[in-house]
Amino acid sequence: MKLVIVSQYFWPENFIISKLATKLVGLGHEVTVLTGKPNYPNGEIYPQYRAWGIDRENYQGVDIIRIPIIPRGRGGAINLMANYLSFAIMGIFLFPWLCRNIKVDGIFVFAPSPILMAIPAVFLKWMKRIKLTVWVQDLWPESLSGTGFVKSKLILKSVELVVKWIYSHSDCLLVQSEGFIHPVSKLSSIEKVIYYPNSVDGELYAIDQYESPPDELSGLFKVLEQRFSIVFAGNIGTAQSVETIVDAARILQLKDSEIQLVVVGSGSRFDWLVEQSAKFELTNLVLPGRFDVEMMPHILSQADGLLVTLKNEEVFTYTVPSKLQAYLAMGKPVVTALNGEGARLVIDSGAGLSCDAENSIELANIIVELKELDNQQRIEMGMKARQVFEKNFDMDKMVSKLEEILQK
Repeated sequence: MKLVIVSQYFWPENFIISKLATKLVGLGHEVTVLTGKPNYPNGEIYPQYRAWGIDRENYQGVDIIRIPIIPRGRGGAINLMANYLSFAIMGIFLFPWLCRNIKVDGIFVFAPSPILMAIPAVFLKWMKRIKLTVWVQDLWPESLSGTGFVKSKLILKSVELVVKWIYSHSDCLLVQSEGFIHPVSKLSSIEKVIYYPNSVDGELYAIDQYESPPDELSGLFKVLEQRFSIVFAGNIGTAQSVETIVDAARILQLKDSEIQLVVVGSGSRFDWLVEQSAKFELTNLVLPGRFDVEMMPHILSQADGLLVTLKNEEVFTYTVPSKLQAYLAMGKPVVTALNGEGARLVIDSGAGLSCDAENSIELANIIVELKELDNQQRIEMGMKARQVFEKNFDMDKMVSKLEEILQK
């Protein structure tokens, strides 16, 4: 199968699509990725790339073609919309020309926010007269209103019409959560919709927690060993309700000095976190910054529990945060402050403890509850987490399912 993947984000940016693409190559398929110049999450074009022009490279057998885009900068509505629209517009004009001599059997779109990145794939589909599959990672326009990014009803309705147009010109819509099936099918035929969850490479996260850390992590490892450590890893943005983490840290500082919250990552709200930590003198809130993806299994292996938080908005009840699969793969107890699909997964499996989204008091309480369990109980939670991962989210199993879907 000769497959074109359209994704605004790709290696060296840290997204699941990079690993899936290499797995497809490993199964004998030819994969070409159409993407932009890497600039996520810090908002600047990576130093080894030029801002303008077309770049071509190969990553583990995947042919990559990069088009120029406006980098996302330090965030904010104007910067982000310029970033999103530049990829869509440049893609409409450039992708058909860049693929004019490439034989293609199908097009696959990896579509986290923004869904707009699927627009140039529709034009490519028309030119090549082939099938288009879109993997829906985020609900638009619901996410725009849920995060407060857009409040205008006129704009939200306009975005809804664009999404409906994209769905109508797609032949298959994969959704990352079962909770997505209903809202997606409201804008499309339900016959097109297939549940296909995110996954992670089980081998990458099968790290012995007692092995020696890489040298660059030795300092952080010492910090993690000092107290009972709950680790949050990933994007630090509006959707993640970092206010809940700060409030929980303030409560825990008074309630149990042996507990610390370690927030690993970067994003639009990182500077705010730093300011709040200084303002309230939160010695139990550790902010080591962002690390390369290869370092994350080592860091997570040292945690006593792994934390997921989301805002209390209806749109987030439908989603399963992508970090949750990685947490489950680590075989560690999971602590969640969220509603809906993600919380249900943790509670039903017995993989950890959960409370309502944005409830910092209850979050502090369940973290204390986890600490007060005996070590064997926490080990059993971790074992259940790994079992759920192996059954539902192991990438080797899921890439075979994707291969089957695309071939059909």
